[in-house]
Amino acid sequence: MDGISFMIEKGEIFGFLGPNGAGKTTAIRCIMDFLRPDAGQIRILKKDSRLHTVELKSDIGYLPGEVRLYENWTGQEHVDFSSSFYKRPDRAKYIADRLTLDLSKKTKDLSSGNKQKLGIVLALMFEPQVLIWDEPTLTLDPLLQQEVYALLKEASNNGATVLMSSHNLAEVERVCNRVAIIKQGKIIAIDEIKNLRKKNMYTITVHFFGILPEKDELISDGVKIIDELERGYVVKVSGDINRFLKNVSRFQVEDINIEKASLEDVFLEFYKEN
Repeated sequence: MDGISFMIEKGEIFGFLGPNGAGKTTAIRCIMDFLRPDAGQIRILKKDSRLHTVELKSDIGYLPGEVRLYENWTGQEHVDFSSSFYKRPDRAKYIADRLTLDLSKKTKDLSSGNKQKLGIVLALMFEPQVLIWDEPTLTLDPLLQQEVYALLKEASNNGATVLMSSHNLAEVERVCNRVAIIKQGKIIAIDEIKNLRKKNMYTITVHFFGILPEKDELISDGVKIIDELERGYVVKVSGDINRFLKNVSRFQVEDINIEKASLEDVFLEFYKEN
């Protein structure tokens, strides 16, 4: 990790986005005080995570990337064991029903997806103030992913603060308010999802009559040719699209198609630039 710094507001769902190996899990383990960085400070609910590590655990619903459970216990036994540490009513059955999870089965008889569901139940059952989830839907089918997104949004609406790591762009776009993009242990961008969507990036497919213009005649700052067609080009434009359109109008254009960049395009552009 190298100089990571961010703050998450109460009730916010904050995405931690990057490919496998980018540093997401390491950062989360530091936040949970499972690992201790060489320098810096981590504060959760205005408390130092090292000095108040035991106290804070009761306010955090943690879901690791790989859920570890007692193989010979049932789901209900896990719930009962967790209940012994808290003086708050739990919603385990309600959440299990939402996720179609049978709590009477032993862990060793559960699929990886059902083990993940049990991890989600244990992380949510006491309505913690903070949720820290590492790749929460990785082993779940699309229908159950939607249910998990709904549970996260309900928790957020009830005041919980959520940190969720993911390498799934569609997931982050659907659920999160803001996102940090991480690469090789460094945060290279933090912004609201709506602002990332507004980045002036376009994919333009243009066909010409007659002889194709030379590539050099189309390329300029913020303009890259990413594919050459039989009668045209596919061009990536970052920044002022009007400058490119003015330039291309000097030639005999047959047709032109302009697509606004997806969040994935923006994400990949950040990675290339950094």
